[in-house]
Amino acid sequence: MHVKQRSSMVLAGAVMLAWTGLAGAQEAALDLSTPAQTYAQRAMPMMLAANDSMVTTETSSNIVKPTQEAFEPSLFSGSNAHLALGLSTIAAAVLTAATAPGEGCEQNCPPPSQLPPRETNGTHAKLAKATVALAAATIATGLIYHWNDFHLEDGLTDPDNLHVLLGVTGAALMAYAVNKSANSATPVSHAGIAEMGALGMAVAIKITW
Repeated sequence: MHVKQRSSMVLAGAVMLAWTGLAGAQEAALDLSTPAQTYAQRAMPMMLAANDSMVTTETSSNIVKPTQEAFEPSLFSGSNAHLALGLSTIAAAVLTAATAPGEGCEQNCPPPSQLPPRETNGTHAKLAKATVALAAATIATGLIYHWNDFHLEDGLTDPDNLHVLLGVTGAALMAYAVNKSANSATPVSHAGIAEMGALGMAVAIKITW
């Protein structure tokens, strides 16, 4: 009886040992990956997480943020100076016309011997010279800052071309009228030419403003 129990215990121990060996063999059979594959499997989630972080950073850096304030051109620019000089020329021309001495002999004047000495240095003459100087400055700034706006191939009906043509012609007419009057010892008809020149410059400003 004692021998039988002992045999049963030995048999049970052998069965457990065999079962343990089979379990270990199955686990060993299932784990066929090499150490490099095992390392790669462990490192893959970390690499994916790092790539996601890099993509997010690059995407956020490529986003163009809208500007806080809209661009506003400076008030002190060549184009604004050209406009201001043009308007000043027209204002000076109006003042020149308003201060004309009223000699009353633009046409059909009496003989020079019957006329009083002509004033050539009064307010009217000074304003006329100032008007011509302003007109010259207007033309100069226009040539400097708007030269690329003038294209003959666009034709004379192009607003920029008309602006240049009328502005230069108007300034030339006013300069001619002032020079004609300043170099004459007797009253000479010049008001019509000067007014036509001022009108031409006014229209030139209106076309592009």
